[in-house]
Amino acid sequence: MSDKTVTLAHGAGGSQTNELIETVFKAHFSNPEFTADDAAVLPVEKGRLAFSTDGFIVSPWRFNGGNIGKLSICGTVNDLSCMGAKPLYMTCAFVIEEGFPMDNLEEIASAMEKTAKEVGVKIVAGDTKVAGKGQCDGVFITTTGIGQIMENAHTSGAFAKDGDAVIVSGDVGRHGCTILLARDDYGIESDVDSDCAPLWGTVESLYSVTNDIHVIRDATRGGVGTVLYEIAGQSNVGITLNASSIPVDPRVKGVCGMLGLEPLYLACEGRLVIVAPQEHADKIVETLRKGKYTQNATIIGHITSEHIGRVVMETEIGTQTILPAPKGELLPRIC
Repeated sequence: MSDKTVTLAHGAGGSQTNELIETVFKAHFSNPEFTADDAAVLPVEKGRLAFSTDGFIVSPWRFNGGNIGKLSICGTVNDLSCMGAKPLYMTCAFVIEEGFPMDNLEEIASAMEKTAKEVGVKIVAGDTKVAGKGQCDGVFITTTGIGQIMENAHTSGAFAKDGDAVIVSGDVGRHGCTILLARDDYGIESDVDSDCAPLWGTVESLYSVTNDIHVIRDATRGGVGTVLYEIAGQSNVGITLNASSIPVDPRVKGVCGMLGLEPLYLACEGRLVIVAPQEHADKIVETLRKGKYTQNATIIGHITSEHIGRVVMETEIGTQTILPAPKGELLPRIC
């Protein structure tokens, strides 16, 4: 265990900055396209590219099931994947607080390396800044990614159609619950672990079933409930859910019961919301259940031309209730 910490000199652009890049970042991210120049030079692909960027300020930076490094790769990989794009290249920018332990930074970089290798995405460029003590919370990461869209992929939150099935790729709310417990504000003990996972392989498997997939969204900040309201608004449709079909881990259900939280509004970091024609839904679910991260995939509802812009829940006792539209900050700083 090293007692070295990040100093302001590591962000000043001199020899200490070069040492940090060489010993931590280049050591974990090196590949033929990784550059020491001002920009990476990449081959241009034919067809369509997807391009996405995301910032990560999760507190605490380490949680059960991952850390901010793993999360930063998964978040951008999953955004690209939802557009049917194979992730190709990423950049990453770090803002590190003065005094942050070097061993912890190494742990974060190692998690990024491992996750990127699982997907096959290359980290090709980046930036490092060091903020003064107290000016940021440990470490912030921004990742940007480019992906090659599959020729047969055409998805958007505006493409949902009346009669489509609504599918989730696994149990909901686990990441948000994990972060909540990691902060230890409530004194609740539970072994809930984050669902944080890279989902390009999952999306690729969907297109082995059918090209007729209308919407793929990852349910991150705001959870599945927020994503469903976004789809309803973009597509000008209503959504009806079956409450008994929504998969929630018993541990998450217990925590939510104690704190009065709705699992549908807790963040996920390894879950997709998929909207596709009803005739393909069972086969999609069957395929997902064979996947590494999607064994609990299920159909949770359908798209309707009724109650436009709203999400309605059919309860276990046969009644209907409107799922409240998301507002305010439900769980701050989860991604």
